[in-house]
Amino acid sequence: MEGYTSDSSESDNQSSTKVLDFSYLLLDSATLSHNLEYTADDESNDPDTVETLLLYHNQLTVFPESILRFQNVKVLDISANNLSYLPESITHLTNLISLIARSNSLRDDSFPKNFSTLTNLRELNLSGNNMTVLPEPVLSLVGLKYLYVGSNRITSISTDIGKLTKLQVLYLGGNALGSIPIEIGNLQCLRALVLCENQLESLPSSVANLRQLKSLLLHKNHLTTLPPEIVSLKNLMELSLRDNPLVVRFVREMQYNPPSLLELSARTVKIKNVPFNDEDVPCHLLGYLNTAHRCVNPKCKGVYFDNRVEHIKFVDFCGKYRIPLLQYLCSPNCGDNPHALEEAGAETCNTERMKKVLLG
Repeated sequence: MEGYTSDSSESDNQSSTKVLDFSYLLLDSATLSHNLEYTADDESNDPDTVETLLLYHNQLTVFPESILRFQNVKVLDISANNLSYLPESITHLTNLISLIARSNSLRDDSFPKNFSTLTNLRELNLSGNNMTVLPEPVLSLVGLKYLYVGSNRITSISTDIGKLTKLQVLYLGGNALGSIPIEIGNLQCLRALVLCENQLESLPSSVANLRQLKSLLLHKNHLTTLPPEIVSLKNLMELSLRDNPLVVRFVREMQYNPPSLLELSARTVKIKNVPFNDEDVPCHLLGYLNTAHRCVNPKCKGVYFDNRVEHIKFVDFCGKYRIPLLQYLCSPNCGDNPHALEEAGAETCNTERMKKVLLG
């Protein structure tokens, strides 16, 4: 059985290139390998002109070695088979630009160690497999621009993700991620980051380094807040937050614990600018005084050390969204009476419950 071929004309050298299509034939590995050999040996076909090889929706359990007859193939689609590993021989396809291996049975150890020799590879699609991590051989493909690993069982991402600095699209949706490493901020060419349908409770502040990011998909996670630094992503056009606690829980009550006498005293010193030097204050208290944080309310001159109030502020974002960002205030009354601390020198104890307002 011979697959479908189609010709196209190359603009640079006017030679004929082919798409070799063996998709949806339900062929097993031996039969498909035989057909590839037959096609390559056919005098009417030049295997060197084949640049796209479509083998998806068959019954492959092993990688057909006869694929290697097509040394100039640039696009290889082996999706929707039952492949459990990719052999070392696949690295001989040095012209490969796009490798699509969706919906197979690939695991963490299913990739050749010298995968990085595919230096021309720009797109890798491994969605719908059985990986629990991003394998090291995948993270060695530093020339990748598009990486799709959705709908696996990935629970963690190695810090080596930061090596893929040329990535423009990173698709991690539909996994079991509980966190994202700060090295994600190294991917400064990234334009689309898909993290939906995971178990994320927070994002690292390093996402603010993704200056080219246009699409950030976070729906169906466990997010309760977003890092304030996200407002610096001026190019972001799409932000998906639905089905997260920060949008489904409108009000959460929290108990505000009064500050200690140590904190009250230290606040008075800082707010009133009481002069002191190393000889006046013990070393441990001097260090404590140097850890003061300014209240984020621009109208308040108060400070806090250990005890502060968590507060959600709604921020207009990209002209489209109002997102809740976590802030820390020095007093539960700071927003109502911004000069209270300045006048009193210290906040009064207040045991009333704060309401933490989240986007509804």
